[in-house]
Amino acid sequence: MPTEATPVPGPSAPSRSEPPVLTGSGAILASLEKLGVTDVFGLPGGAIMPFYDELMASTAIRHILVRHEQGAGHAAEGYAAASGRLGVCIATSGPGATNLVTAIADAYMDSVPLLAITGQVFSTSMGTDAFQEVDITGITMPITKHSFLVTKPEDVPGVLAAAVHIATTGRPGPVLVDVTKDAQQKSAPFIWPPKIDLPGYRPVTKAHGKQINAAAQLIAESRRPVLYVGGGVIRAGAHAELLRFAEETGAPVVTTLMARGAFPDSHQQNLGMPGMHGTVPSVLALQESDLLIALGARFDDRVTGKVSEFAPHAKVIHVDIDPAEIGKIRAADVPIVGDAREVLLDLLPAYRDAAKAVKPDFSDWWKRIESLRTQYPLGYTLPDDGLLSPQWVIQKIGELSGPEAVYAAGVGQHQMWAAQFIKYERPGSWLNSGGAGTMGYAVPAAMGAKVAQPDRLVWAIDGDGCFQMTNQELATCTINEIPIKVAVINNSSLGMVRQWQTLFYDGRHSFTDLNTGHDTAMIPDFIKMADAYGALGIRVTKPEEVEPAIRLAMETNDRPVVIDFIVSRDAMVWPMVPQGVGNSQVQYARDHAPEWERE
Repeated sequence: MPTEATPVPGPSAPSRSEPPVLTGSGAILASLEKLGVTDVFGLPGGAIMPFYDELMASTAIRHILVRHEQGAGHAAEGYAAASGRLGVCIATSGPGATNLVTAIADAYMDSVPLLAITGQVFSTSMGTDAFQEVDITGITMPITKHSFLVTKPEDVPGVLAAAVHIATTGRPGPVLVDVTKDAQQKSAPFIWPPKIDLPGYRPVTKAHGKQINAAAQLIAESRRPVLYVGGGVIRAGAHAELLRFAEETGAPVVTTLMARGAFPDSHQQNLGMPGMHGTVPSVLALQESDLLIALGARFDDRVTGKVSEFAPHAKVIHVDIDPAEIGKIRAADVPIVGDAREVLLDLLPAYRDAAKAVKPDFSDWWKRIESLRTQYPLGYTLPDDGLLSPQWVIQKIGELSGPEAVYAAGVGQHQMWAAQFIKYERPGSWLNSGGAGTMGYAVPAAMGAKVAQPDRLVWAIDGDGCFQMTNQELATCTINEIPIKVAVINNSSLGMVRQWQTLFYDGRHSFTDLNTGHDTAMIPDFIKMADAYGALGIRVTKPEEVEPAIRLAMETNDRPVVIDFIVSRDAMVWPMVPQGVGNSQVQYARDHAPEWERE
């Protein structure tokens, strides 16, 4: 008997220097793992099936199977906005890919780092109107930072590495990678790390010293400055630097809808949210200022009102990482291209030097602001129809849940009330669709936020209209043990549209009644719906039921919770700047123009 086994003839083992050979779908999975992706949201179909076959065996990546691709996109957005990490969504070709378009556009408007991976038909079938073929790279070209089409397996690692780099650097945003089915099925050597070659893509993060000094001098010489803070401060992780700079200068701060939480609401210098439904002190401070220090803000129409009448006496320092934003709406006296955090780090010592000679004095400015605060506090009128006040309900949710919770809102009246009446102390606590204004955002975004930050309490504050667009993701939450809380602010109507119809269309409420809460037949009955989805459903109609319901929701962590708050349909969002007029015409309540407008 031989003492050693006879070697079996066969192929020699590859040397350590030879890269492994993977299918294109295997390369997608390996690339995602090496890029640090741990969670993805998606829905399989024919053109993406090879990748899903690989994904099934992964122990490093958790896949959340959604009920609709739009839910996957918004969940990836919520994941990214709550955590600051890349959000990833996956869909098949054709309608699967087009169902992602709304979420991709939403991420583009709000600068959310998002990677969308879609399957495509065989490359040999492209252009033939094959089954479930759409040109998704062409469709998404205007709403992505970049769109890639991959037709060869060897290109997968480089494209995915480049896509993640583009999505997460500079001004964050969505990137789409479309991979043909044959590219997923064929094999090629998997080379990592790949070489990333992006000619022309060189985001500027460090500002020019001359511009920093010019800005510092303007701030020191101003008498009525305002720090106009946009969502770019949150995306840049610049909240700590903003706090130090604001306290050093002593200037008042306004935080836009996308910047809620960038500067603590409890801070004395915070005037609140500006714009169409901003606080009167913040709106008027911008109007009366002599210097706007715009940080990661884009002068959008909901903040400026009629642009020609916005802050008419103010010089502008505009800081943005995207050079295309500077001067797009309002000319900048000092344009600064750079990362908000890096700029603030450089601006603070420059301001200290400039202030030594000038000795800034904002005391008169603060007297004016405090008089506005006293005269026009944020508040609301209690309804006279016996139903709940929606503002009070949302305020109680914020008070009981606290600043460490995450609040994702839909779009409409409840969104504005959530922005106004919940106190935000930290970035990542407020998630909403700001630029696109996407109804249906809240539930899947809250789901994504809970996956990203499982130890936080996560609320979806939704309207009865928004809730009916994406509430199927409650099934996803139940099955995957994602115990979000959903507060449906149910006024049985499309509330914001109804408000405009009341104010500007002589009360002609055309097709805005939803019959969800104020009628004998609730269609649908949200409590029965919650039960059908395996969630806890609670209906609240009386003030004394509000706090116990919120506390029960907070204590229930074995399933999602839906609270159906039946609120007054006549409640309106105030203050309000009507569309198309200057911000000086802000209305504190219906038929109540402020004193400065009546004089």
